[in-house]
Amino acid sequence: MAIRPVITHPNEILTTKCTEVKAFDKKLATLLDDMYDTMIASDGIGLAAPQVGETIQVAIVDLGEGQEIIEMINPEVVEIGGSEIEIEGCLSFPDIYGEVERPFYVKVEAQDRDGALYELEAEDYEARAILHEIDHLHGVLFTTKIKRYVDLEELENEEEEA
Repeated sequence: MAIRPVITHPNEILTTKCTEVKAFDKKLATLLDDMYDTMIASDGIGLAAPQVGETIQVAIVDLGEGQEIIEMINPEVVEIGGSEIEIEGCLSFPDIYGEVERPFYVKVEAQDRDGALYELEAEDYEARAILHEIDHLHGVLFTTKIKRYVDLEELENEEEEA
């Protein structure tokens, strides 16, 4: 397992539509393991393959909190519901944060590292993270969805004063 460099904006690969994974092999398993190590080392909660230079439909999400790591290969959103606006950031956009509107609920069909098809339902922050990573696989960046940019330091200072 290795920590890979995270590709930052501007880089064309971040807006590239990723191709479907067809080979569920050792190379894919290594990529997933490397992506996890890279995400943890970068203090992230999600990472998509294009962020480490691979234009294939692979993404991971790990909110910690004793939950299992979500590995999504060839994910497809099959249902969404509700809506909420929350602050998001992205490892490919260091120090940029903004309010993004996303569905509160998502249902996804994806494959695991062995190619088995599974279904996943998520709400709230977990749904947001999943949808953010799936967007990466379609070349969609969160900055295209920001309603208002936010200065996190300023926000933290306001919260401390309240």
